[in-house]
Formats: sequence, C-alpha cells, structure tokens
Amino acid sequence: MYTLRAPITAAEFSQYYHLRWKILRKPWQQVPGSEQDAHEKYGIHRMIIDEQDNVLAVGRLERATEKQGQIRFMAVDDKSQGLGLGQQIVNNLEAQASQLGMSEITLNARENAIKFYQKLGYQLQGYSHTLFADIKHYTMVKDLVAATQHKVAEAKALQAIWHKTIPLSKAMDLQISYYDGTKLITICNADFNQNLHHTMFAGSIYTLATLTGWGWVYLALQEQQQNNAHLNGDIVLAEANIRYHSPIKELAYGQVLEQDVSGQFDNLLQGKKARINLVSKVYCGENIAATFTGSYFILPTCKQEKDTQ
Repeated sequence: MYTLRAPITAAEFSQYYHLRWKILRKPWQQVPGSEQDAHEKYGIHRMIIDEQDNVLAVGRLERATEKQGQIRFMAVDDKSQGLGLGQQIVNNLEAQASQLGMSEITLNARENAIKFYQKLGYQLQGYSHTLFADIKHYTMVKDLVAATQHKVAEAKALQAIWHKTIPLSKAMDLQISYYDGTKLITICNADFNQNLHHTMFAGSIYTLATLTGWGWVYLALQEQQQNNAHLNGDIVLAEANIRYHSPIKELAYGQVLEQDVSGQFDNLLQGKKARINLVSKVYCGENIAATFTGSYFILPTCKQEKDTQ
C-alpha cells in the first residue's frame, strides 16, 4: 500500500532529499545537497511512501508567476518505475496548484521524460537548457482546469464586496481561489505586498488573515440562509490576535478549515447577535507563517429585529 503526502519530520525530509539526490544528481557525480535550492521552504512538497515508510517518489511545486506554477525535482526510485507513482505526484501537485489559483503549469523535462509528460497533457515548447553539460531539458506547459469549487457564485460575490468596500483588498488583488464548504483558500499579489526585505508586509498578512476569516463567516452564513432566509446580519470583527511565525516569500495564501471554526447562527432568529470563533492561517508554501485567532459577531439587521418583535 502506498501513501501520498507531504514530508513532515526532519527524517522524512532527509529521505525525500536523498531520493532526489540519488536519482537526479548522484549519477553525474554531484555531491549531496546539490539537489536542493533556495526555494525549498516556499514550495509544495509531495512524496509517496510504502508501508515501511520508504520514500519511492517525490516532486515539488513552486510559483513561477502569479498564475503559473512550476513542477520541479520529479524523481521515482528505480525499483518503483512503472507503478504510476510519478503520475500520482504530478496529479496531486496540479490539484494543489489549481486550488492556489494557478491556471498553468510549466516544467523542464529531461529528454527521456518528454513522452511521459505528453501522456499527462503537457505540450512541448522547445529546448530549455543543458544540465551538467550532458542532460538536455525541454520546456513543457499544461493548462489547468480550475479547481471544482462549492458556491462559486457566492465566492465571486464576496470577492466583489471586498474590492468595492475595502480598497486595500483590491490593491492587494485579494481573491478566493478555492472553497468547498470545508476549506477556504485566499490568495493575493505577492509582488505588490512586499516590504523592503522582499517578504510579505505584516499589514498585508494581517489583512489576508482577517478577511479570510471574515470570508468564511460570510460564506457559511450564505449557506445557512438557504434553509432559513431570516438568518441574516452584518459581520464585524469583535476580537483578534495574530502571531507571526516566519517571513513570507513567493507562495503565500490564507486558509480556514471547518475543523477550526466554532459557533452557530441560531441567535439571529431571536434578534440577538451570533458569535463565530475561528483560526485563520497564512501559509508560505506548506509552512504556517502566521496564525490569526478571531471572533466575529453577526449583528441582526434592523429588518430582522422588527420581524422578531
């Protein structure tokens, strides 16, 4: 039985990088460590392990441009060739890219891998470069199908509300890239939100985290209204705290998971305010860079207050 997931512990990352080196660097007499670059902590890493926790296949996704992702360092252990593990890695990284708002994937394929990627829908663009004066690489590109979202119309309406009523959100190009009722992901323009250190400005991180949380409450309230139109109100932030863990560069996004949300909207039926508590996290790659803990009040509208009297 095989498991596909991100490496987590130091030991897992050690195995992950070792397979990279063994397949992609060792045959050309490159030293251990040459299989890594400066983008490791900003990327999305995937590996496939067997029941004995041996790493059999690896791959990494990084952001190339605002809407384009790049898959790099694909490697499958020699003894595991032909099992479809490479395809599983690519499919998973494509799904991650789509959820993060990327509409295209690019990669540089070795000559002997071109047919493999063509079978997965990648188009050959032409010669890219030669590595170690021996290995020719060719640029390949694939258009991604947008991630299947739940409540697309509501998500677009929320995004329009943000841009119309909160000028900073429009300047940040804050967007909803994925929502399925259990997970909300938001993205913003990484280049615009940089500080003098070329990392994400703390104010932008706070705004991203706050509005991701606010957005979750809005979308959840919209869903509740389908069963009861009287569940309505104005959402305001009541309490908030944020912890900044590490700088953010390249691949940044906000996320709220259903499991990190508590509270209910029933108080609105009695004309009282409802309270929703949640945790909104801002990521750099797969690392949590900031943790926002907030409480949002939903204040009953004047019309609803009259209806309940």
